[in-house]
Amino acid sequence: MKKVYYLSTCDTCARIIKELDLKKKGFEFQDIKTEKMTAAQVDEMKAMTGSYESLFSRVALKYKTLDPKPSTEKEYRKLIIEEYTFLKRPVIISGKNIFVGNTKKNIEAAKEFLGK
Repeated sequence: MKKVYYLSTCDTCARIIKELDLKKKGFEFQDIKTEKMTAAQVDEMKAMTGSYESLFSRVALKYKTLDPKPSTEKEYRKLIIEEYTFLKRPVIISGKNIFVGNTKKNIEAAKEFLGK
């Protein structure tokens, strides 16, 4: 499977998709704002990363308003499924490899893996 979970309105996602040339590499794209992620999709990402917390974005504006903050895997899972903004993005899946978020280190690892 080659898939990208992203936001079409996110300039960072668009830059990374272009930088990694993912459209020409046959990836399937899912705009998580217009095509809601299923629980099964989130569970699949968790299985690949080892935790829901690793998929969770603490920089989301809605995170600042959360009270109490999530502290368990069950709470992270629930929030990611209910609200797309809590997913670190983009999430790039290629076979058994997953790259979550837009840190420089993560994008470099994806670049190296994809041979860009």
